[in-house]
Amino acid sequence: MPDRLNRIYTRSGDNGTTGLADGSRVEKYHPRIEALGDIDELNSSLGVLIADLAPGDALSDILPPLQHDLFDLGGELAMVEAQYWVLDAAAISTLEQQLDRLNAGLPALREFILPGGNRPSALCQQSRSLCRRAERRLVELAQTEAVNPHALGYINRLSDLLFVCARVLARRDGGQEVYWQARNKR
Repeated sequence: MPDRLNRIYTRSGDNGTTGLADGSRVEKYHPRIEALGDIDELNSSLGVLIADLAPGDALSDILPPLQHDLFDLGGELAMVEAQYWVLDAAAISTLEQQLDRLNAGLPALREFILPGGNRPSALCQQSRSLCRRAERRLVELAQTEAVNPHALGYINRLSDLLFVCARVLARRDGGQEVYWQARNKR
């Protein structure tokens, strides 16, 4: 594989713009760049979560491929062409299958859950909240520019999967979820 970058800094962004994959430049606060940045932040938070999992953890088979999907989504966002779409219905279906499998082993949800319980669960909830923000940015971008509708479905389902993964993680090693208690009931 040839080198992609032989120098990390280019100085071309010093004027407040950044380059897209087609060579065009937009402001660093452009909605496309905001969405791309949120996807990148989500991917980074997933990396921290994955690094915190015990070796051989069952979620180690589920979470790393999500990072690759998010990188694909970032590639979609870096392209201005409306039809450069990588994520498809099969990607959403995979998330739904994982959701169904993991959720089947959990008790019914009767209370609101707070992030916590243990470090991996809290990290997963943090990733979930970053996923929701990325979703809001994608929806905002879709108001003015073409966005892959499968990407919108994928990111929505991904936040659901992360919520369920956090519930699974909270129960590890005899742990439990942290349930919200109204102020007048604490």
